[in-house]
Amino acid sequence: MIQSIVHIALVVKDYDEAIEFYTQKLNFVLVEDIYQPEQDKRWVVISPPGSVGTTILLARASKPEQEPFIGNQTGGRVFLFLNSDDFWRDYNDMVAKGIEFVREPKEQPYGMVAVFKDLYGNQWDLLQLNEDHPIMKRMK
Repeated sequence: MIQSIVHIALVVKDYDEAIEFYTQKLNFVLVEDIYQPEQDKRWVVISPPGSVGTTILLARASKPEQEPFIGNQTGGRVFLFLNSDDFWRDYNDMVAKGIEFVREPKEQPYGMVAVFKDLYGNQWDLLQLNEDHPIMKRMK
């Protein structure tokens, strides 16, 4: 049996501002942007550059009860983990583009890591996993 997680939904306030942030600040690729008139929403999918795995579905909060979760989908914990093939290249590029890091770069047993916030305050790990990390071994 083969299964995979295709999308992770990220609740956002506005499609266009989210697309701009992720494509301009994090260099993500806009995979799909399809208007769905019957539901008055868009199907917006983004992906890190070069990624062939899980993508992010930008889901605009459409009800008042969803709005408090914008930027706080995990109660303040790190929510998403962005692995890089060159930590310092991406870290320096993100700093130059004004990305706020809330934990500075640190070498850990699994690799290099720093924590940043997206435009809504969700916390992300920027990672460069060591080559001997189990995830990296699976990718070979």
